[in-house]
Order: sequence, then structure tokens, then C-alpha cells
Amino acid sequence: MLSAEQFEALVMEIVATLPPNLQSKISNVEILTKMWPSRAELLEAGVPPGHTLFGLYQGVPLTERGSGYHLVAPDIITLYQGPLQAAAGGDLDVLRQEVRRTVLHEIAHYFGISDERLHELGAY
Repeated sequence: MLSAEQFEALVMEIVATLPPNLQSKISNVEILTKMWPSRAELLEAGVPPGHTLFGLYQGVPLTERGSGYHLVAPDIITLYQGPLQAAAGGDLDVLRQEVRRTVLHEIAHYFGISDERLHELGAY
């Protein structure tokens, strides 16, 4: 559906449209895109066999950082093009919605919000 470059541009466009007050609270985070998650990434995220991953946050959530947390490499949020496009079924509007939802989900992890808490909040 989209080339890797088009998908990356879509992700960056969506990130740029996040509310400024949210953007201002995020620092030292790199957002990447990949076609598919690796087996190691699926294992790291605890994804059961037969399931896939739309995005992955790798880093130390804000809620777990102590006073000695400084001079560290950026946290990483990765969005996976293949699974997101497959879920969208060829519909660009659905893809935009799924990418936005995934970006917000991974940013929630950056802020220390667990999957369980996101379920409680009705984010799924």
C-alpha cells in the first residue's frame, strides 16, 4: 500500500499533529518505523504465537526514572508497517487511525501507563 518512505512520512505527520502540551512533555524519544517486528521484539513484548505487534516502546518509563537518570540514549518507539497496513485492509483512513492509536499507546508506555491500565481506561 505505502512505500517505507511514505509510511514513515505518515507516522511523522501524525506525531506532528499531537497536542502541543503532550509533545512538550516528551523528550529524548526516537520514533522509528520497520516493516515487521523481529522474533526477539515479539518475545520482548510478550506477544503470543500467532499474534503480531503494531508498535513497541523500548526505554525507561518516566515513572521509573530516578535522580541518577541522565546522559542516556533515547527511548525508542517503533511502529511496524506490515501489521498496521494489514489491519487497515488497504484503507488509508483506517491506517491513519491505527497509526495514531498506536503512537498514543506507545507514548502512554513512555509515561508509565501499563497495558492493564490502558484496558481499565477503555483505550482498547
